[in-house]
Amino acid sequence: MSSKNDDIDSILAAVPHLSRGPGGVVAVVKDGKLLGQRAWGYADLDRRIPMTSKTQFPICSISKQMVCLVMVSLLKRPSPVMTGRSRDAAEQFEDELQRLLPNLACDGDSGVTVLDLCNMQSGIRDYWALTTLWGARPDGQFSLLHDAPKSLDRIKSYHFGPGTEYSYSNVNFHVLGRILENVSGMSLAQLLAERLFIPAGMTTASLCPNTNGLPLPIVGYEGNEKVGYFAASNRIEWAGDAGIAASLEDMIAYEMYLDRSLSDPESLYAQTSVQQKYRDGSLAAYGYGLARLKVAGKSAIAHGGALRGFRHMRMQLPEERLSFVIMHNFETAPGAPAEYVVKKVLDISVPEKQIINVSTAWEGKYLDEETQLYIAIEDGDREKPGTISVNYGPGNAGETARLVSELEAESDGMHLTLEGEILHVKRTSDHRVLKAARLEPVDREDLGQSSSQDIVGRYRSDDCDSVFTVTGERGALYGSFDGFLGQGPIWLMRQIGKQGVWALGNPRGLDATPPGDWTVVFKDGKDDGIKGCTVGCWLARNVKFVKEK
Repeated sequence: MSSKNDDIDSILAAVPHLSRGPGGVVAVVKDGKLLGQRAWGYADLDRRIPMTSKTQFPICSISKQMVCLVMVSLLKRPSPVMTGRSRDAAEQFEDELQRLLPNLACDGDSGVTVLDLCNMQSGIRDYWALTTLWGARPDGQFSLLHDAPKSLDRIKSYHFGPGTEYSYSNVNFHVLGRILENVSGMSLAQLLAERLFIPAGMTTASLCPNTNGLPLPIVGYEGNEKVGYFAASNRIEWAGDAGIAASLEDMIAYEMYLDRSLSDPESLYAQTSVQQKYRDGSLAAYGYGLARLKVAGKSAIAHGGALRGFRHMRMQLPEERLSFVIMHNFETAPGAPAEYVVKKVLDISVPEKQIINVSTAWEGKYLDEETQLYIAIEDGDREKPGTISVNYGPGNAGETARLVSELEAESDGMHLTLEGEILHVKRTSDHRVLKAARLEPVDREDLGQSSSQDIVGRYRSDDCDSVFTVTGERGALYGSFDGFLGQGPIWLMRQIGKQGVWALGNPRGLDATPPGDWTVVFKDGKDDGIKGCTVGCWLARNVKFVKEK
């Protein structure tokens, strides 16, 4: 495209229409220079304060890649406290990892390592998901000083072997942040400022761990145009997994800093942007806080960010030297405007693919035996004919896969094949292959007609230190969790398969995106009745509970 300002201004003027909400900011950097930027709407609707390029946002999980840059900086140039020790910097990090996770084996053989943390390959369940099982309420408090150490003490097992798969877990970067602080003898805020913000020219960026004390005037909003927008309540503290506050101007400076780093093989970014591997040598789609994905057919390294009331994305297309940043103070995912801007700026025309009608054979719910999670498949978005919606990963939004034949479908990170009642899924982005059997649906006429008293009761997980209570009658069941964070709210349950498989809805959590449905699989001891169950979501799988007598 032409680089004229009116061209980029015209492109960015469409963004508020593709992601409607209270306000936002967007910028495009090309060849190391600012191509265009735009701010729209309001930082605070009630006080009528407009959004600007200087408004500071909580950038949420975009922080992760910045923490990795700091980590590599410490490996290259240790702090004075680190140089005073006899051990290598990397060994000091590994020693501290074992101290922080005393209930796990931390080694390079079968246990977790610091590199596993950076690459989301630790196999440790996500602590923001687990807070539901620990009795948290969506608007409750979670402190770094008191609650975070207690959560680490309760991490006693993996949901897959370290280095074998990918699964997003904020524990990884929370622990990484504590390692950097404890080993370096410096606060994470100081490390970020000295080793990234100042060199990159991010003049107003800072670490702001308390989500209840975000830089004014920014306000995040829940809701939508139909129900209205209302200020989101956040009362958690996080640092390492998130916590940085930055303006659009800061993020533009960051993108320019990374672009300059591309030509320097010794730069921090040169190391953190290299594609990582699993322990079997296979290439990984995530590493050092950066996800690898396709945007309009082009290779990109990117990361999103979310907190209740906020959704962001920053991405870089290295071969095109193109960077894109968008930040919302509302919860609409920024994928659509990101793809739109990339197509327009690079003048990409994606050919329409053949549309294959979706057979009703796909629709249904399946149970992945290994993870004990259900997979829901239904017809895709009306605006995307020939697609199916696959609900298996985080949240309840579902992933879109396009049919390539009557019984095959695929997306950038997933391939599905349907063979009768068995669903085969190869998730290349997660490095796992699964086989799921179709669940026998519950007829509407049967709802409320049979007793479920054998399911009602209290269940305990010693591994997770949680109590799960099921109440109700005749199939109208409710579930709640109690733990060190208190007595959690009661959530609705629904039966999704005659094989004792239920879903427990969890539409709101301490963090965003919330866990979504938890799959609850009750284990029938035949003559002894229900003996226990497994409870799990994508971020925290296969937690075993035993029924109390």
